[in-house]
Amino acid sequence: MKSTAIEKILWSIALPGFGQLLNGKFLKGLTLLGLEFIINQKSHLNQIIMASFQGEIPIAIQATDYQWLMFYPCLYMFAIYDAYRDTLSGEIPPYSFFPFAFAAFFATIGVIYSSNFRIFGVLLGPVWLPILFCFLGILIGNVVKFVCRNKLPPSGHP
Repeated sequence: MKSTAIEKILWSIALPGFGQLLNGKFLKGLTLLGLEFIINQKSHLNQIIMASFQGEIPIAIQATDYQWLMFYPCLYMFAIYDAYRDTLSGEIPPYSFFPFAFAAFFATIGVIYSSNFRIFGVLLGPVWLPILFCFLGILIGNVVKFVCRNKLPPSGHP
């Protein structure tokens, strides 16, 4: 992977839309940045992150507006994938979207269940559970990508 792609992915991880701005896609970058700020504000994401990092998971759950927070994983993963795809332009490996799409899906599922799902009796809340599920989605997406890239060639039967 090119170092410029890694740079843009890392900027998109820092804040959705930054990778697009670096790629010269100003309208798309500003749109993603604006959506990030709106969803962040409406879901109370910064307050949730602070409470979660301080181990105050019940406070984080109480502060969360789940109707808004459910948008965040998809926006976040799309911004990362889009910056990656735009950087590589015509050299996009086949099925490279799978890890990003599965990560967005699984992180959204993590948001949905974050108020009551426990792992080994520990309630992780609306920050840690979606992050954990995001990594699970990346793993499953990479497995699906590998299977799709290495599938058997068509047999030629109708």
